[in-house]
Amino acid sequence: MTVSAALAITGAVVALAIVCGFIVRAQDGRRRTGGHLQVRSEDLAGQPLATTATLVQFSTELCARCPQVRRLLGQIADQHAGIEHVEIDLTNRSDLATRYHVLQTPTTFLVDASGMVLSRWGGVARRSAIEDALASVLTLHPQEQK
Repeated sequence: MTVSAALAITGAVVALAIVCGFIVRAQDGRRRTGGHLQVRSEDLAGQPLATTATLVQFSTELCARCPQVRRLLGQIADQHAGIEHVEIDLTNRSDLATRYHVLQTPTTFLVDASGMVLSRWGGVARRSAIEDALASVLTLHPQEQK
C-alpha cells in the first residue's frame, strides 16, 4: 500500500467519524415516543407512580450528565402537582436497561399514571421539550400548581 493510499483511507475514516459524531450529537436530547413500553411499578425502586405523571430517569454511577438531569427533573416535578421524579440506577440493574431499551444514560421517560411511556429522551433533554410533553398530560388532569 502506498503512503498516499494510506493517507486517503485515514482521511476517509476521520471524516466518517466526524459525520457520525455530528449525527449522534444531533439526536441527543431529542424527544421520541415511548412506543408500547409500559413501566412496571415494581421497577421504580419501591416508589409508586404519581397520580398524573412520573418523570423516570435512568442513570448510572459514572454518568457525568446525570446530576444535571436530576436537578432539572426535580425542579419540574416540584412545580406541578401530581408529577413526581424517580431515578433508577442501572449500575446494578442491567435487566431494566434491556427491558426498557435504554442505550445511554441519562435517559428520561415521561410516564402516565398507568405506567405507559408517553415520551422519552436519550441524553440531556431541554427543559422546554419536557414542559411541552407535560403540557398534554396536565391538560388532561388540570390541577393547582405547587
